Amino acid sequence: MSVIWTPEAEQDRADVWDYIAADNPQAAARMDELFSDAADRLAKHPKLGKPGKISGTRELIPHESYRLVYEIEQKTVWVLTLVHTSRQWPPVRK
Repeated sequence: MSVIWTPEAEQDRADVWDYIAADNPQAAARMDELFSDAADRLAKHPKLGKPGKISGTRELIPHESYRLVYEIEQKTVWVLTLVHTSRQWPPVRK
């Protein structure tokens, strides 16, 4: 299967990088590698994560502080968002 990061998920990933790299660029690189490794595992085992809180999604925890939310569509894993586990997920809609 192929893994595609949506623009929103790519921005989430870049935001995580920027936040961590401000204090520790090496830690940012290690965290980003965890995200890449998680995506590689999903390409081979798309149902690795648990059913998500939003219908039709799945969630994988690549690090205790981050939740990777994705959906499977035919031969593609779509990474939808990368959320810090301390944040409300799914977000509250007003």
